[in-house]
Amino acid sequence: MELIFITTLFFLLPFTHSSCNDDLSVLASAFASVANFQSPDCSNLRSTLQELILPSRNLTGTVSWNLLSTIPSLRVVDLSGNRLHGSVPGGFWSSPSLLDVNLADNRLGGALRFGRSSSLKKLNLSGNRFTSAEGLSGLPGLRSLDVSRNELGLVPVGLGELGELSYLDVSCNSMEGDFYRDLGRVLPRLRFLNVSYNNFSGKAESMTTNKFGKSAFVNAGSSAFTSAAASAAADTSSSSSTSTHDQKKEHKNNSVRSGRRRVNRLLAVVVAASIAIGLITIVGFFVCAVKRRRRSERGWKEEERGVKAAEEVPAWVAGAKWTAPVVVFDKPLMELRFSDLAAATSGFGRESQLAEGGRSGAAYRAVLPGDMNVVVRVAEGATEAEECEAAAGFQEMAKLRHPNLLPLLGYCIAGREKLLLYEYMERGDLHRWLHELPTGHPGVEDWSADAWEPQHSTDDRRATPASSPPAGSSSATSEDWPTRHRIALGIARGLAFLHQGWAGPTSTGRAPVVHGHLVPSNVLLGDDLEPRIADIAIAYGAGGTPEGDVRSFGLLVMELVTGRGGGGGGGRRRRSRRSGST
Repeated sequence: MELIFITTLFFLLPFTHSSCNDDLSVLASAFASVANFQSPDCSNLRSTLQELILPSRNLTGTVSWNLLSTIPSLRVVDLSGNRLHGSVPGGFWSSPSLLDVNLADNRLGGALRFGRSSSLKKLNLSGNRFTSAEGLSGLPGLRSLDVSRNELGLVPVGLGELGELSYLDVSCNSMEGDFYRDLGRVLPRLRFLNVSYNNFSGKAESMTTNKFGKSAFVNAGSSAFTSAAASAAADTSSSSSTSTHDQKKEHKNNSVRSGRRRVNRLLAVVVAASIAIGLITIVGFFVCAVKRRRRSERGWKEEERGVKAAEEVPAWVAGAKWTAPVVVFDKPLMELRFSDLAAATSGFGRESQLAEGGRSGAAYRAVLPGDMNVVVRVAEGATEAEECEAAAGFQEMAKLRHPNLLPLLGYCIAGREKLLLYEYMERGDLHRWLHELPTGHPGVEDWSADAWEPQHSTDDRRATPASSPPAGSSSATSEDWPTRHRIALGIARGLAFLHQGWAGPTSTGRAPVVHGHLVPSNVLLGDDLEPRIADIAIAYGAGGTPEGDVRSFGLLVMELVTGRGGGGGGGRRRRSRRSGST
């Protein structure tokens, strides 16, 4: 039996190798006009080419999609985050084995015409330049469709025929049309929907907005998506207003008729009253003159106080869009606006300010409805970004979830100004914990001696190095060394997730994230002193390399061990106070 198995394997091996070489030959031809493409070899593949996963590889050029579709076993294609251009012909979608295609964030454009494919389940074409889409009815098994951030203008033809579709994102397409006429057939089947930043007409019923959340309808149309309840309330108000107007008119007519009968009596009263008013006016003139003089003496003081108050409110607040909605990811039904953030931060005044900006932007403490303690940070690097671009970047940031990363809770795009919402961390940041907390503060012990200075005990042995959070000038006991070790380990885990885990096997298609500014002020501490890395610039990358992050981590660990700062404050501080993000 073993001999038969070995013999069969011996005969099949050449055919397997030949099939792999055939696939790679077709692949090389398909990418002949693409710069920076490196073809895999058969030693790294199975018997056939089943997955083509090359995200964020700086691929530039035009792919021969029809050639690529001739690879019979190709199931997954991920070429996202490159610079591919040209159009995608309808023949590519007819490949019988394709299950998952991700061409997001390239420069592909033109019209999309889908051929018939019974196998395709997931399609992501976001962040390109496609101008129209038709033939979706040829993809009956499609479950997830993302065509956001394109130039479609109209809802894709055949969308209503997709009986298995559960995920749909058509945001940022300047789409026009009636919401329910164009999307009504597919709504009952959907679990996720985003139609933000379009120009739909009509209105979304309250049941629809409750199902998908307010964040699915941000700026979705000039007069669209007013809930049915609000519309009914408006109709009731209008009816009530009309009735009230009629009643007032009738009352006015009655008053005029009765007034004519009283004219004679009132005339005598008016003459007498005029004389009395004249006397009162003379007396009042002298009283007002005295008060006016006193008021002018106080006026300059009040004006000076008003100028100071105005100076405390940032200039950008006046130009912000006060009706802009606030998107809260974990609470999609929460209805907040920029005006609510302004009210919760005293108009973004200095009393609510935690940090004055620097690289990360100014930060403010706010308590939102439901006792949500948050930090509102002004994303200074995003002022020039378009609304759709900014929204897409913030949504990508929100996907970064790890116990040692500070998650993005929500955002608000108020015109040019973009605001980010983070959890407020009561213990503040690592820089404050190391250098600003006074001796005797909970969790901080005296560190007046050098942590590594030899100390002699009664048996003439060296004591264990000092421990505990080094607070400026303090000494510590050895039992708190594990705390600092845990902080360093947590930072390392968070950084490793950004560099490797985020782009690992379970997150196919995602490029590694470089932090670029890992300093103690960007490490926040939870109640249990578990560290969380903040200021992750995924949406508007600040440059840097993984090697630079590792070097910054080494400097941070040295500061954590020695208690001596390395100049890594990372921003201008408002004051030494508890903050959620600096």
